[in-house]
Amino acid sequence: MTKETLTVHIKYMDTEQTFTGDVNQVWVSVNRFFSEMIPALQIVKKALLTVDLEKLVEDCKNVIAVAPEGPVLLVSKQRLTDSETLTLHLLATYIGNKLGLSKSFLTKEELQAALGKNAKITGTRLGELYREGYATKTDEGSYRITTLGIKRFQEETLLEIREKLQR
Repeated sequence: MTKETLTVHIKYMDTEQTFTGDVNQVWVSVNRFFSEMIPALQIVKKALLTVDLEKLVEDCKNVIAVAPEGPVLLVSKQRLTDSETLTLHLLATYIGNKLGLSKSFLTKEELQAALGKNAKITGTRLGELYREGYATKTDEGSYRITTLGIKRFQEETLLEIREKLQR
């Protein structure tokens, strides 16, 4: 008589494990996996800085959009600071990239055109965003928004922009 074996494959986030053996061995192994791995992964998840894309898109509704041509401000630049304008363009680019619609970065020239100011002013504002942790520079010299920049902007500045627009 052959012994019956059971195989269970578990995939949770980036962790995968396969258990094979008799029913009792697999049951014990699966329970151990859940009791050891899930709490550890939940702790890691709490420590990681992540972006809730769905909430971000909702928070940015009627402020920015992603068009086939690239990021678009749906509000007047005259009501925004230069830093807000640049950050919103970087944020729209981030969203577009996450949705598979655009690249993940903008060149200094693209940001200068979006801001509508000279290279010196654009460079100064980008330098400030970089120093404050809102933006990072790619190896090619382009810019992208950081996860910290998204979180700060979403929690602090987006609310201020919405209030400004209601006045």
